[in-house]
Amino acid sequence: MLRVIIADDHPIVRVGQRVVIEAGGRCKVVGEADGPDELLALVGSVPCDVLVTDFAMPGNRQSDGYGLLGLLRRQYPHLPVILVTMFANVATLRASFAHGAQAIVAKSASARELPRAIRAVSEGQTFVSECLREQLVEAGCGDPSAQPQLSGKEREVVRMLASGMTVSQIAAHVNRSISTISKQKSTAMQRLCISTDVDLFTYARSSGMVP
Repeated sequence: MLRVIIADDHPIVRVGQRVVIEAGGRCKVVGEADGPDELLALVGSVPCDVLVTDFAMPGNRQSDGYGLLGLLRRQYPHLPVILVTMFANVATLRASFAHGAQAIVAKSASARELPRAIRAVSEGQTFVSECLREQLVEAGCGDPSAQPQLSGKEREVVRMLASGMTVSQIAAHVNRSISTISKQKSTAMQRLCISTDVDLFTYARSSGMVP
């Protein structure tokens, strides 16, 4: 029987997850946490096979979802982490996988998907909710767990944009035309399945391009 720890700052969500996870008789919830602090303490003291956690929960430590995922991956590299979240942003999905999530389940998904995700990660596979996959297909993206390949110049442009430089400033800095920089920015956003500057900056920060 798979041992599962669940974490969410809403008790009613945890109740629902426990019911869904234990319904099939293959899994047992061995611990619950209402925030990152309690979660880290729990994982450190209670053996488990799978972790199911919300993306961003209030807490003194690691309240940032990416920070929590990164810490879990460093400290427990063999523990599969399933993210249950409300967001559906392609860039954030990619970044979550890059930071250690092995599956992402939408909170709006059917009750069948969480057990399927647990089964998938226990077998070493990744999983993404069907509704999120549909959005990825519509956006022209492939497997979100596969990191997009930007060219060196595209990464350079994204990094400088995220650091606060304008397209004109970047063009002057690297001695390229404004149209060339604009094209490289556009191509990078297409590869990342990103449509707004805000999402581009979010991707750059989560990918470690800028602090």
